[in-house]
Amino acid sequence: MRQILACDLGGTSLRAALVDDRGRVAHLASVPCAIPPDRNGASEVDPEDWWAALAQAVDAVARAAGPDFAAAQAVAISAITRTQVFLGADGRVLRPALTLRDTRAGALLPRLQAALPPAHPETAGISAFHPLARLCWLAEAEPVHAAALRAVVEPKDYLNFRLTGRIAIDTVSAARLIAAAAPGPDGRSLFGAAGLSPAVVPGALQPTDIVAPICPGLPGALGLLAGRPLMAMANDTWASVLGLGALRPGLAYNLSGTTEVLGVLSSRAAAAEGLLTVDWGQGLTQIGGPSQNGADTLVWLMGLLARDDDLAAVGPALDALLDAPRDSQPALFLPYLQGERTPYWDPALRGAFLGLNRRHGPADLAHAVLEGVAFLNRIVLGRAEEAAGAPVREIRFGGGGAANARWCQIKADVTRRPVVLVRESEPGLVGAAIVAFAALGYVADIAEGQDKLVAAAARFDPRPGPAAAYDALFPLYRQAEQALAPISRALSATASPA
Repeated sequence: MRQILACDLGGTSLRAALVDDRGRVAHLASVPCAIPPDRNGASEVDPEDWWAALAQAVDAVARAAGPDFAAAQAVAISAITRTQVFLGADGRVLRPALTLRDTRAGALLPRLQAALPPAHPETAGISAFHPLARLCWLAEAEPVHAAALRAVVEPKDYLNFRLTGRIAIDTVSAARLIAAAAPGPDGRSLFGAAGLSPAVVPGALQPTDIVAPICPGLPGALGLLAGRPLMAMANDTWASVLGLGALRPGLAYNLSGTTEVLGVLSSRAAAAEGLLTVDWGQGLTQIGGPSQNGADTLVWLMGLLARDDDLAAVGPALDALLDAPRDSQPALFLPYLQGERTPYWDPALRGAFLGLNRRHGPADLAHAVLEGVAFLNRIVLGRAEEAAGAPVREIRFGGGGAANARWCQIKADVTRRPVVLVRESEPGLVGAAIVAFAALGYVADIAEGQDKLVAAAARFDPRPGPAAAYDALFPLYRQAEQALAPISRALSATASPA
């Protein structure tokens, strides 16, 4: 039986396992590796922490697998995106990486946007989370580091470099960076307009390309992998969508982890307000994007209610809340506790409960939080389907949130689309294995890999009664968003009284 060592660096941990050619995940190891919350807009991680977590996770897989570990035929790593690692000469890390939660570039956006050519197709997408804005922030805030910069890469690219010695990015994860470096209609790139050098953008590979063989002499179990091919891969979203079997036209995906990601796969490259349109290869375009809030919102709620704010314990505590009686009048929840990326790209948005009455209790708040995230899913899905020109057949749902059947059903009812779960709970690892098997020629391509390695396990169809009730609540949710956005922005700029 053929096996791949697959790894996935997410928002809370780095996971590694052996995945066989039937899509079965074995000897799973998980090492905590959480993205810190932002502090006054700053959220940073030392990339060395990721490297240490990778070595620790691979050592654990090797111990569990025994002799089978040496039979791994390739390695593939996916990881979080919207996170920049800054490398100097010889790949030296210049400073901590800016994570997906860092919003400090927001302060310079008015000046940056005024300097950019409006006709460039990437100008409209510049936000505090865009790599170009992050690079401009670095140039202003830390000019010494900016002067020493030789390459800006994503987390998995850094790990790939440590394993092979080659610095490379991929066309999916780095799409926004590559687009900013490309010339617009007037011949100018956004890099040039911002006074930056595009030389810091490394060469780009397709996710299915091989970066290089793994170097000899690495520590621990990594040393046993010398000479094995390492896949270029892409971000964790792309890998998970592949592992859900959703990298096909006419399907949608929803990944619910620390944050959420939702998108529609289409053969039509179309733009939608506030959504990212990215060429995902195989003739497919992704229309959608990442949110700033997801299961972490539930962790916050459990802590707020003096339950358990440990991520592993949230599931049982949430189930207990959802089993309790609920008031006949629903409450609404805006889930923007950390600002929002898709579809608003506004770090100043804030969360809110609305419509609370004296009878409401913890169960009502729990339902409101789940429904609030689902309503945001509906907004993104609606815009993406309109751009794609057709409704999707189903939503493939993965990540930690997919383990909760209540949330699966709520999402199906709110979006009025079937929600489908797959057999394996680690779609990112399965997706990484599919890429490796395709690159090695064990399957013809990633389409065949999805057919052979991914199996559906459960389906949640929309229920007419609850779906109609959510249809009535949805316009109120949209009104609440519009009414509270200006107040959110004002509050986020206000200091606490002494």
